[in-house]
Amino acid sequence: MTSKIINMAERLKDNEDRLLESMFASDSIADDGFSAMIEKKVRRRLWLRRMILPVATLIGALVSYKPIAGLVTAVASLTSMLPQELLSAPQELVPQLPLIVLGGMLLATCLVGLRALED
Repeated sequence: MTSKIINMAERLKDNEDRLLESMFASDSIADDGFSAMIEKKVRRRLWLRRMILPVATLIGALVSYKPIAGLVTAVASLTSMLPQELLSAPQELVPQLPLIVLGGMLLATCLVGLRALED
C-alpha cells in the first residue's frame, strides 16, 4: 500500500521539478580529487580557527604569570595597611590570603575566557 501523500506529491510535480530531479539523479562529474582537496582545506582552516584562541590564551597566561603573582603579593601587602577590625578573619587565614586572591583572579580569568569562547 502506498501513501496518499506520496501519490499527491508525484501528481503535483511540474516539468521543472522533473528536470531538477533528473539533474540530481545523474552521476557526479569526475573532478580528480578536487572536491576532496577543497573539503580538506576547509576542515583544516576550521580546526586552525578553533585552536588559535585556546593556544593564544595559554601563551598569554604563561607570559603574564609572573606579573600576576606580583600583583597578588602587592594586594596581599596592602591588607597589612588595613585596620585590624576589618580583618576579622582568624590569623590562620591571613598567610593564605595571596592564594585566595590568586584563586579569585583565576576564576575571573576563566569566566572571561568562557564568555569569549561563547562569542
